[in-house]
Amino acid sequence: MKTRPDTQDERLASVECHAQAKGGPQRSLVQGELRAEQSTSADSRYELADLRIGDAGAPDPLERYTWPELRELIYQDRE
Repeated sequence: MKTRPDTQDERLASVECHAQAKGGPQRSLVQGELRAEQSTSADSRYELADLRIGDAGAPDPLERYTWPELRELIYQDRE
């Protein structure tokens, strides 16, 4: 079964013209563009900046608290 992208007619006409100018079938043109898009999107992953503070070897100051105690410390000024 052949599938055809559901797109606007003017865009499809543009793809047809571009494929004819390159001397190849539309399928090859579309597949090549999809491969190029996949490779660039895989390489451009978003990375968060490292905003850690303190000494990496220092003990975690929050380990001594339980979750309820931490919650109370966080929300104590909102009551």
